Amino acid sequence: MHVDIRIRRFNPEKDAKPWWGEYSLDDVNPSDSVLDVLHRVKWSIDGTLALRRSCGLGICGSDAMRINGGNALACKTLVRRLAAAGSDSVKIQVEPMLGLAVLKDLIVDMEPFFDHYRSVLPFFVNDDPLPADGRERLQSPEDRAKFDDTTKCILCAACTTSCPSFWADGRYVGPAAIVQAHRFIFDSRDKATEERLNIMGEQFGVWRCRTIFNCTRACPRDIEVTRAIAEVKVALTTGKV
Repeated sequence: MHVDIRIRRFNPEKDAKPWWGEYSLDDVNPSDSVLDVLHRVKWSIDGTLALRRSCGLGICGSDAMRINGGNALACKTLVRRLAAAGSDSVKIQVEPMLGLAVLKDLIVDMEPFFDHYRSVLPFFVNDDPLPADGRERLQSPEDRAKFDDTTKCILCAACTTSCPSFWADGRYVGPAAIVQAHRFIFDSRDKATEERLNIMGEQFGVWRCRTIFNCTRACPRDIEVTRAIAEVKVALTTGKV
């Protein structure tokens, strides 16, 4: 296939404002990913292009970006899915995620995102002695099912940076952090439920969500993000998990 790719570029060391780099590639395999296309641009056309990537398998979450107007992982977005039916050419537009400062080209500053992540205590809390037999803390399949969906988060920030509430005020903890809080709030073995719910109930906590569903559509792991947020709101309102 023929690919015309338009990439939003910005180097703070020399650019006064962002600009668009436009590149054309022939003989692109339709099964190639957008990440493959970006690699060809960087390795064969313009070595100054900056982007994050690691595993290339949709697991690390490092190559989240805006592709044709929506957040996605570049490694999971295939060229053929962006082309019109029967077409042997495609136009792709790639931009950094919104709501986070651009460090260079497609690389954004993830520290505010991870600050919100850390704020919800995203770790297991239980100082009770282990069972006398020394085995792990057991949990029923039914209890595990309550938070199974939110264990899938890979912290790519696609949900948070697609959220208008986060764009409006970066102090909002954001969907990803709420997903992480949900994962432990609904874990029957964890002992910090009340503390996390207090965090969720703060000014820039879960109530900043306006139920727009951008987060759910953006999630590359198909997590029901909006549903998880709603369940945290119910837990806050009723005191029950």
